[in-house]
Amino acid sequence: MKTVLVLVESVNEYLPILETQGFRLILAPTPAMRAEAVATRGDEIDAVLTRGPLGFTADEMAALPKLGIICVIGAGYEQVDLPAAEARGITVTNGAGVNAPSVADHAMALLLSLVRDIPQADASVRRGEWRKVTRPSFANKRLGILGLGAVGLAIAKRAQGFDMQVNYHSRSPKAGVDFTYCETPLALATACDFLIVATPGGSGTRHLIDRAAIDALGPEGFLINIARASVVDTDALLDALQHGRLAGAGLDVFDDEPQVPEALKTLNNVVLTPHVAGLSPEASRGTVQRVADNLLAFYAGKPVLTPVYS
Repeated sequence: MKTVLVLVESVNEYLPILETQGFRLILAPTPAMRAEAVATRGDEIDAVLTRGPLGFTADEMAALPKLGIICVIGAGYEQVDLPAAEARGITVTNGAGVNAPSVADHAMALLLSLVRDIPQADASVRRGEWRKVTRPSFANKRLGILGLGAVGLAIAKRAQGFDMQVNYHSRSPKAGVDFTYCETPLALATACDFLIVATPGGSGTRHLIDRAAIDALGPEGFLINIARASVVDTDALLDALQHGRLAGAGLDVFDDEPQVPEALKTLNNVVLTPHVAGLSPEASRGTVQRVADNLLAFYAGKPVLTPVYS
């Protein structure tokens, strides 16, 4: 029986999927439990289940002599020390695409609620007011998507249902899509009314949306981030929101979660959610099933389904 160290805290309801496949679990969802498990039970652990922001370090890998595979739920794996894993011959997998429908739904929910001013309208009614504000519609608006992976494609599909024009930027143009490719993030921001960030985090995408891109989006533009906070320059974003150089922002991710800048909380042109875009019963079940499938393939000597590398 193989033993999996589980560092994630959001899919407990679906962990029996792993147990029914014959895996023994060590649950360590807090930093203290994680440190204790690595220090005292390292010889037992064959696999690790983590998520991008939680990651797994070189020192932790070194403490687990039997570790053969690290499974990351979700697409991002930015805090997993990939060079250390590669040096040890440890396979790393992710959950790319599994929660894409849920994340895309949430991105559109943030966009709709932000542009149509739903939170402020709701609050006004609850206060006994009858506040009517004219807000933009969506037909014929230009939607920019930064990152056209599984999530970005799912967002684009939903945007077409609102009769929006879709532009995108990714590392290279995608074959087989009818959307307009922009050469740089700045060009994308210049060419759109609404911008949704859907690219992975990590050093390679840090501050792709910088002050220049935010200013290019402009005082009538709206920004949605359901990816990683590091992709957007938070200081530049906050300054633009405070001074009317950006119409609004919908954010599901933050630089120092669960801490959220107080200045963001005071603004009435933002919608904030606690990194829940990828959470749905369907996504959680599918995510854990993907982990199970990767583990079963790995221990059967077969190729894993979604390797970061193997």
